[in-house]
Amino acid sequence: MKTLRITGVPEHFNFPWRKVVAAQPFEKDGVLLQWIDESRGSGQMNKDLREDNTDIAIVLTESFLKDFEAGNPSKMIGFHVKSPLNWGIHISGDSPVNSVDEIKEPAFLISRPGSGSQLMSYVLAKREGWNSETLEFKTVNNLPGALEAMNAEKPEMFLWEKYTTKPWVDSGQMKRIGEVPSPWPCFAIIASDKALAEFGKILFQLRDSVYHASENLQASDLAVKEISQNYELDAADVKEWFAQTTWAIDSEISRAQLMNSMKTMKELGIISEEIPLENFLTSQYLSITF
Repeated sequence: MKTLRITGVPEHFNFPWRKVVAAQPFEKDGVLLQWIDESRGSGQMNKDLREDNTDIAIVLTESFLKDFEAGNPSKMIGFHVKSPLNWGIHISGDSPVNSVDEIKEPAFLISRPGSGSQLMSYVLAKREGWNSETLEFKTVNNLPGALEAMNAEKPEMFLWEKYTTKPWVDSGQMKRIGEVPSPWPCFAIIASDKALAEFGKILFQLRDSVYHASENLQASDLAVKEISQNYELDAADVKEWFAQTTWAIDSEISRAQLMNSMKTMKELGIISEEIPLENFLTSQYLSITF
């Protein structure tokens, strides 16, 4: 029996993956699926792909493309979430600051270098007219690390998915002073080159099983209740999040959208050049439209 390792953040976006892993659809083929929670985000998952600590990772699109350009030996086998990610901009709940407009010296808490929490700071900096070359960053690993590091006297911002952080906003431990949506589809499915060689078509059968689970969830009247219970989130918040979220349900990828996304990433300094699609896409197993 071989083990196929899948890594993702322990958040509601990955509920379809958890359902498929629980069903173990490839056990009869001698492949056991193993889900690994990674609270430190996409920067750590890129590292896990590089170091053969996982076979598939559900990574933020911008984080993977930056790391692919830097030599990550992996490929994108599809999208997982096609809608943007709505990032909350958080500071200490005890800070006197109440809006992004009050920030004069932008400083950020990030999970790790190359993570979405860092890369989205450049999107925010462009929007707010800040000099991206003078941004300050402090690595805190994950959400608990950010909560511990937040200082009321210095409003260091922490960018994280707003529904994941909402319980701490509601409790007053952190304050959300704004939002910034990602200007591209947020989550991509990434497989290491080693895994592609070892597991072959099973990776794409797994991807399609997740697409089927995502399609069923998006059509289900029970999805909000299931997600609320599994992730201990308020049902009203989940309902609002669910209405804003589009899971991928097929292998279709828009060439124009992806090229426009990379153009924006280049303008922001996330990547140095637009990357040819054939370099990082498993084109044989994708439906690439114009």
